[in-house]
Amino acid sequence: MVRVHAHDEKSRRSGRPGIPRRTLLTGTAALVTTGAMVGASSGCSRVATADTGDGGHLLEQLRARGTVRLGIAGEQPYGYIGKDGEITGSAPAIATRIFRRLGIDRVEPFPTEFGSLIFGLNSLQFDVVAAGMYINPERCEQVLFADPEYQMKDAFIVPRGNPKKLRTYADIARTGASMATGIGYAEIDYAEEAGVKKIDTLPDQLAGLLAVEQGRVDVFAGTAVTVRNVVEQTGSTKVEATDEVTPYVDGEPVVDVGGFAFRMPERNLRDAFNRELHKMKRSGELLEVMRPFGFTKDQMTDIKAEEKCRA
Repeated sequence: MVRVHAHDEKSRRSGRPGIPRRTLLTGTAALVTTGAMVGASSGCSRVATADTGDGGHLLEQLRARGTVRLGIAGEQPYGYIGKDGEITGSAPAIATRIFRRLGIDRVEPFPTEFGSLIFGLNSLQFDVVAAGMYINPERCEQVLFADPEYQMKDAFIVPRGNPKKLRTYADIARTGASMATGIGYAEIDYAEEAGVKKIDTLPDQLAGLLAVEQGRVDVFAGTAVTVRNVVEQTGSTKVEATDEVTPYVDGEPVVDVGGFAFRMPERNLRDAFNRELHKMKRSGELLEVMRPFGFTKDQMTDIKAEEKCRA
């Protein structure tokens, strides 16, 4: 995941900036190098975006430039640099289609750490965050979100056969199973809410899978799609992914959602993006684009960004 965002992202539930998610099976060195190169090549094209109250002019500027820069965080399945050195992931795939329809033919990746995405966006290093960023009230004070393209529950990596029958966070607490998750993942809060006492943190999903394989922990908790992907991609015969797990906070079920983020003044660009995104949802094209990255119909959502901004 990496939700990985080795982030400083903290709890999705509280909106604190941290939720490392996802960087899985991606070359960190290559990512950093690519980010440095992109930053060097595109820094001179930054455009001021003072809020003049007219919804911003970035859409027209991007059309004239013919390129939109995407902030990504090196996390599968959301946005990362593939083995061939090209940008890939569900968010870049969506962005490529939508921006082309908006008259912008090229997307250019700007890889960075997840915790630096909002800063990078607002300091004009890139034009839009395309990293499956979870929408919460704190972030809504800093950026404009498009409506979410997906919703997400959690899942566990457990030994083959799931000997401890761990299907919920309450099961982990009840059995006293040893649990790990990513640094800064929201799963930490969800586990603590359920009464789990000992929670170790690891860099990412791959490290979690190896820890379960080697018997160092009983379960690794992460987002459902990323957990499924790492188990399938490694071909491990020692572990399995559980069905989706619904976290609870204050007795209420939690479903997180993620979307694209834009600078506050750029309402016109956000609204134009939203219109195309809604067309893709209605036609089923959105699922078609996201399916190759492990998403299913269960991850599709009609939740609006404003609902999560008020949460």
